[in-house]
Amino acid sequence: MSLSSTSLPGSDQQSLREERKWNRMSEKMSGFHEWFKQEFNMLYTLADGSFTSRGLSLAHYLETAKTMNHHLTMHHAIEERYVFPILTKKMPQFAKENEGAHIISHQGIHEGLVKLEKLVDKWTDEPATYSPEEMRDCLDSFRDVLFHHLDEEVEDLRGENLKKYFTLQEVTALPI
Repeated sequence: MSLSSTSLPGSDQQSLREERKWNRMSEKMSGFHEWFKQEFNMLYTLADGSFTSRGLSLAHYLETAKTMNHHLTMHHAIEERYVFPILTKKMPQFAKENEGAHIISHQGIHEGLVKLEKLVDKWTDEPATYSPEEMRDCLDSFRDVLFHHLDEEVEDLRGENLKKYFTLQEVTALPI
């Protein structure tokens, strides 16, 4: 038998509400990051040409890669412009000046995304040159840094970690 939050005493309900507020950023970021990992893994799996068995043409597959690339690039740009500057005031792992872990990861991911974009553009213009091996090599070149970064960022934004640096009022004011 599970207890609903409405059957908990007032102080327990307050604690649950506070924990949800502390973990809001991490949970939202986790949703975005899981989508990126799923899209990346789908691109990798279908790179061998099996996209045709799913009813996709090469053009559609490449458009999917371009879309994932665009969304991930925009996600990182938003983080770097609006979120990291606030976090960096108290959390060195987000600091550009100190070459924080997240900024370094973004640089490695960006390099992979630029390479992917060039390949997708090449294959869009010259479909006969598409190479499953080249696509997978490209994706392999930044998979580890991407997946590690996505997971690490979610961990760094968990409530238990944020409590070391911020007040609950500060966390609820963060732009995410």
